Amino acid sequence: MAADQEQFQQLLSSLLSTDNNIRTQAEDAYNNLPVESKITLLLAAIRNGAFTEDARQMAAVLLRRLFSAEFNEFYPKLPPEAQRQLKEQVLVAVQQEQSEGIRKKVCEVAAEVARSLIDDDGNNQWPEFLQFLFECANSPLPVLKESALRMFASVPGVFGNQQSQYLELIKQMLQQSLLENVGYEVRFQAVRAVCAFVMLHEKETPIQKHFIDLLPAMVRVLMESIEKQEDDSLLKAVIDVSEACPKFLRSHLDPIIDICMKVLSNEDISDSWRHLALEVTVTLSETAPAMLRKVAGKHIPVLIPLVLKMMTDLEDDAEWSISDEIIDEDNDSNTVVAESALDRLACGLGGKTMMPHIEQNIPTVGEGCHKQMEALLPQIMDGVLSFLQDPHPRVRYAACNAIGQMSTDFAPVFEKKFHDKVVPGLLMVLDDNANPRVQAHAGAALVNFSEDCPKNILTQYLDAIMGKLESILSAKFKELVEKGTKLVLEQVVTTIASVADTSEEQFVTYYDRLMPCLKYIIQNANTEELKMLRGKAIECVSLIGLAVGAEKFMRDASEVMDMLLKTQTDGGDLPDDDPQTSYLISAWARICKILGKQFEQYLPLVMGPVMKAASMKPEVALLDNDDMQGIEGDIDWQFVSLGEQQNFGIKTSGLEDKASACEMLVCYARELKEGFADYAEEVVRLMVPMLKFYFHDGVRSAAAESLPYLLDCARIKGPTYLEGMWNFICPELLKAIDTEPENEVLAEHMHSMAKCIETLGNGCLNEEWMQELIRILDKTMKNHFSRAAARHEKRKDEDYDEVVEEQLVDEDNEDVYLFSKVADIIHALFVAYKSNFYVYFDQIVGHFVKCLAPEMPWSDHQWALCIFDDAIECGGPASAKYQEYFLQPMLTYITDKSSEVRQAAVYGWGVLGQCGGDGFAAACAEAVPRLVEVINAPESRSMENINPTENAISAVTKILKYNSSALNVGEILPHWLSWLPVWEDEDEAPHVYGYLCDLIESNNPVVLGPSHSNLPKLIAIIAEAFARDAIPRESEVAKRMVNIVRQIQGNGEVFQACISQLSSEQQQALHEVLSTN
Repeated sequence: MAADQEQFQQLLSSLLSTDNNIRTQAEDAYNNLPVESKITLLLAAIRNGAFTEDARQMAAVLLRRLFSAEFNEFYPKLPPEAQRQLKEQVLVAVQQEQSEGIRKKVCEVAAEVARSLIDDDGNNQWPEFLQFLFECANSPLPVLKESALRMFASVPGVFGNQQSQYLELIKQMLQQSLLENVGYEVRFQAVRAVCAFVMLHEKETPIQKHFIDLLPAMVRVLMESIEKQEDDSLLKAVIDVSEACPKFLRSHLDPIIDICMKVLSNEDISDSWRHLALEVTVTLSETAPAMLRKVAGKHIPVLIPLVLKMMTDLEDDAEWSISDEIIDEDNDSNTVVAESALDRLACGLGGKTMMPHIEQNIPTVGEGCHKQMEALLPQIMDGVLSFLQDPHPRVRYAACNAIGQMSTDFAPVFEKKFHDKVVPGLLMVLDDNANPRVQAHAGAALVNFSEDCPKNILTQYLDAIMGKLESILSAKFKELVEKGTKLVLEQVVTTIASVADTSEEQFVTYYDRLMPCLKYIIQNANTEELKMLRGKAIECVSLIGLAVGAEKFMRDASEVMDMLLKTQTDGGDLPDDDPQTSYLISAWARICKILGKQFEQYLPLVMGPVMKAASMKPEVALLDNDDMQGIEGDIDWQFVSLGEQQNFGIKTSGLEDKASACEMLVCYARELKEGFADYAEEVVRLMVPMLKFYFHDGVRSAAAESLPYLLDCARIKGPTYLEGMWNFICPELLKAIDTEPENEVLAEHMHSMAKCIETLGNGCLNEEWMQELIRILDKTMKNHFSRAAARHEKRKDEDYDEVVEEQLVDEDNEDVYLFSKVADIIHALFVAYKSNFYVYFDQIVGHFVKCLAPEMPWSDHQWALCIFDDAIECGGPASAKYQEYFLQPMLTYITDKSSEVRQAAVYGWGVLGQCGGDGFAAACAEAVPRLVEVINAPESRSMENINPTENAISAVTKILKYNSSALNVGEILPHWLSWLPVWEDEDEAPHVYGYLCDLIESNNPVVLGPSHSNLPKLIAIIAEAFARDAIPRESEVAKRMVNIVRQIQGNGEVFQACISQLSSEQQQALHEVLSTN
């Protein structure tokens, strides 16, 4: 045994070696040991005083990892006596260890065993551990008290299902450990333990309240830890509590924030501690903004200047503005930390709180202070524009940054108000050849400006902008050849692309001058350092092609595609991290849009790289806290704590390219349709599993969006093939809808399901799928109501204020959007199944009846009415079974103050007239006066009212045409004619003008008037309809309207009298339709 120990000591030393080869060999040797041998040797090593401290610590770390990963595999196989001995040895190791560093690691080992011995029902199978915990906590020896608290902090759920009976004992243990006469280390661990226990019960307010009276003592210990500056764990623990259960801190929030302010303002304290103190406040601004405003609002005026001051902590580097390589500031630099904090504070606390404390424009707060800044934009812009001429390059750079940010945050208001100052200002900075970094940033700001600038504004400056960009392109291209500098050149290429994208066909003037240079870059920028430039040139060419259109681009399209494909064929597959990949994939999709069917010839060459990018599997890792040290700040990785020693990490680089590639596949399927059929199966097999790719929302959304298009592509291969593809899609799409955590993506999934049902039609869902879909819709509506109730409760919260109300309104809008997707699915089911869907609709109809109640919000009324509209339109007379639910609300809501509700209600009366049958004749007659009231209301044709008004006109039209047995049609027709023309609603216009044609063609005396005196009015109605493009000119109704005009044209004198009363636009419209139809 001694020999084994000696050998094992050598192995541990090798595991600690800095020599990679020695360490790798040792890892192999260790991994090859049987588990039982590892446990025996590691336990013995921990307790062997002859080993070095590092070796013993390594043994403890390895033992905890072993227990964490393999405990449930080896422990049940041990004989009961061996199990007892193992547990006993672990506790003895805790009790007897003298070294503080090793004792800490051994406590983690004991906690890991305790965690593993709590079964799924919460039964603790190691009662001796609980006894040991209390014994240590009550021991006169501070080191044992400390150990008890360490173990409890590591496994706060150790009491399992017996916790309620131990709650007072737990509190007593923690309370006694926080007394002032107890040693600092014990009190320090007690604070960690309380925080861990509270976070374990983040959703159990009564338990949190039970421990609130420990806060005063905890705050005192926090202050001590800051004074000592030895271990920042307590500040980190406060941050964790602020994130998970901020309300726990409410009673002592003011002193906690006060402490943080003192740390933040003390520049003698190390930056890492100041960052943590700032993070406490920033986290609370995100998780409990109303509480922070109300309880600790007095600190905000102090906080903002401190953050602004921290942002200015920059070194004045003379090389900064002339550097050709942009190296980002370290993530933990004061500037970056403070800038991020200000952004998060603005978004968290809101503009009303933040803006009064920000006297000068800070571009990073644009998002959070949107409403408040919008009113101050003229004053802000006066300041910012003056800084474009500041003598210091970093100030000019910051001014460009502010303009770029505000161009995005306040679009398009910003562009409309300030274009005459911003464009000349940025063009001036683009002349700053002495400071390429500033020059490039002016180009970047111009990208932001042009992206959201209305086309008619940007094109006013097109010659000036392009004159400047072309001259820079030429000069910088020369510089690239002579000096190898490329920063500004890369940016100018991107800026040209953005300007082209907005200018569209008006960019054609510059096409012939730019295209040769850009093609030259694509052809010749082949070295490693020029890959980004080539990628941006590829992007630029494809965006210019899309802007100018197929006719102009077509002569270059083939050559450009050949150059892009040459990238693949010459050098084989591009490396995974090649910057050109994403540019190529996006460019191919744009060129696909330009070429349409002609792009099919390139599919065999482009699909490989696109599928490779879309198939990328991200690198993931499960790390414990020891592994995390030193890599938490890695910008290529994101980590999520899984609690209790475990952290999940994912390498995020490459995820955006994957999402982009998935979106391009959607584009191919949508644009090429049956031309993409040969790839549909391969793409479906890729996309369906990615409905659950939880690492990136964009990937899941693209996967869902692709499915109806892929079904459409596959249709050409016959019904059996199509059915097979749907059998593969449907169960997984249902599961994805059921489990999707993000509302925005869930909406995409539901929209996809609706589109798939519309694409496939009647019978596409078997009984199992239909019942599952109904269950999901039922669950979604129950969640809709429970979230509304939760918002109602939040309005009663002690910290509720107007800013909270704004957030609740945003949440409500999100819920309404989801409800609209439920309506989309039900609409698709009604369209596909008609009245056969009623038997399933009956299972969920109660939700929509509830939504129609007067006390429910207007959006519930709107979407429930839309759903009943579908039930009537697709079910016809059979919809009478639901009339007790919809008739009275539909009548009441005709005159609702919400235009959206009015529109849904009046549309319902239209379909009831058209599809409901004779049984609804009396109801339709009762509705007509209310519909007339809507049409004749004073503001009925205003922008916000015109849609419900025209729907009401259409509803009366349908009732008159299809269901008028309880009405005097002749009495209503003069009023009806006075309401024409209609032009806003393209779906309803054909019904109105079709009925007008019916009446004219049947020589209706009311419509034609005595001695045909109404003919000028009728011609004016028809002319205005065509002038406003109210109806597609190739439609049957349009042809009937033209024929009526031709008949009147036959009587030249009458026709001339009619024409003379028309406006020039109306005359032109009539001339066009008479010439072409």
